[in-house]
Amino acid sequence: MNNATQLKIDKWLSGNYDQAVKDEISQLQKTDPAGLEDAFYKNLEFGTGGLRGIMGIGTNRMNKYTVGMATQGYANYLKQCFAGEISVAIAYDCRNNSQFFAEITANVFAANGIKVYLFEALRPTPELSYTIRKKGCKGGVVCTASHNPKEYNGYKAYWDDGAQMVPPHDKNVITEVEKIASVDDVKWTGGEAHITWIGEAMDADYLNMVKGLSVYPDICAAQADLKIVYTPIHGTGIVLVPKALQQIGFNNVHIVEEQSIPDGNFSTVIYPNPEETEAMSMGLKKADALDADILLGTDPDADRVAIGVKNKKGEWVLLNGNQTAVLAFNYMIEARKAKGIAQPNDMVIKTIVTTGMIDVIAKANGVASYNVLTGFKWIARLIKEKEGKENYIIGGEESFGLMIGDQIRDKDAISAVALSCEMAAYEKNKGRTLFDKLVDLCLQYGFYKESLVSVTKKGMNGAKEIADMMEGYRSNPPLNIDGGAVKELLDYELQVGKNLLTGASWTIHLPKSNVLQFVLADGTKISARPSGTEPKIKFYFSVNAKLSDAASFDTTEKMLDEKIGRIITEMGLK
Repeated sequence: MNNATQLKIDKWLSGNYDQAVKDEISQLQKTDPAGLEDAFYKNLEFGTGGLRGIMGIGTNRMNKYTVGMATQGYANYLKQCFAGEISVAIAYDCRNNSQFFAEITANVFAANGIKVYLFEALRPTPELSYTIRKKGCKGGVVCTASHNPKEYNGYKAYWDDGAQMVPPHDKNVITEVEKIASVDDVKWTGGEAHITWIGEAMDADYLNMVKGLSVYPDICAAQADLKIVYTPIHGTGIVLVPKALQQIGFNNVHIVEEQSIPDGNFSTVIYPNPEETEAMSMGLKKADALDADILLGTDPDADRVAIGVKNKKGEWVLLNGNQTAVLAFNYMIEARKAKGIAQPNDMVIKTIVTTGMIDVIAKANGVASYNVLTGFKWIARLIKEKEGKENYIIGGEESFGLMIGDQIRDKDAISAVALSCEMAAYEKNKGRTLFDKLVDLCLQYGFYKESLVSVTKKGMNGAKEIADMMEGYRSNPPLNIDGGAVKELLDYELQVGKNLLTGASWTIHLPKSNVLQFVLADGTKISARPSGTEPKIKFYFSVNAKLSDAASFDTTEKMLDEKIGRIITEMGLK
């Protein structure tokens, strides 16, 4: 064990830490020195979105002390930026210790003289974003690790617009957090009078906002018996999703009971992520048994949604995030136009790794489509920049996230579930399904198929291995992939695009981000992006082809899947 790590351990053993923590350190010194080293070899990084990590003792873990120190730094920065009364909102999800971390956070803010609106029980992340705006708060925190495994927890930090922080505030908060050198720098108690509990009244406001997003409430009413199966996967969605569906008129909702109870151990799934088929398996079984019209699942903090539909053969399939986004974006464009409420300055926003099919649809309908870096904070920032000039209607990204309307500034699975059911009702009203609509869109705009491969590199050397991979792609980019020439290299870290065939280059007008994209002459796009919250690097693949007729859907999809498979193999990712 190196000296720096040992010094951190000694500091915890001699400092103002609970005796139970010191006893645990002493025990680990005897029984698991490697585990102890991993818990202390670095400080858990307060990144641009906040904290996320494994729970436990140590500077590299989510615990009372790392949460308290982060909150003290955040409080210090808020007081630098705002005069007069400062308020924040705090929410938490179903995870083990989320309520505990939320209460620690509330106490530290309050001890610093900051007014706190603390939810009385678990609530979805999007309601926290809405609350910040509704209450006029200067910031906020939700304690969640989203869809990470049960061992994790996290701390998402928000700014006064209800979005996660962007420059300069994100880096400035990090600087202030890093100045907190000791638990003795934290004001832990003494401001309890500054804490106000909130709950049902805010729920009602939020649900009314969701109801107001409906384009065709009359069609929802006409299809009130739409057969819906929903699973919250043990998370916070159970608090608001059933109420939201009832409020917009759907009365035939079937909950996956085994997954309806909030449970930080996520006892019925391996990984509480609706992107994973395994996590949705109970929902698929129930939807099939009931011959449902649509299946929906949300992740633990209810900001991501998965959709299941029946294909042309009557088989249940899960849509990927890009397919869900295509259907949602198209609906908001098409339905608003059909109803006569579309505006000439309507705009949509997606991320650079989300399907290009959305751009094609938007262009064909005369709607501006903007691409931003991965993360809803960048969508929120662009909304803010365009306020008063363009009319934002929907944003989203491939990772099962949608943000409908501008009254929240983060991805929202509650409103996404409501919109998805409205879309299904809209099609059913015409004797069709959402899958029918997806096929029609592919016929009209081209068949786009996307896939994602995540490569995990854990441990102390993981970050270096990922950095080395990115440097290799950056300094020695592939010139041919799957027999096709790589036409463009887009380097978002250097903010430079380059035509590898002609040598021409141009500036990328987006903030710096460690993302590389390879674009082939046939429109194939491969993106490499290290995760900001997990020890992994993500590779995004997008291919497309013309769909000649509806009967060719399966064969065209197989051809595109095979192309992605060849690329993955060629890049050594399988």
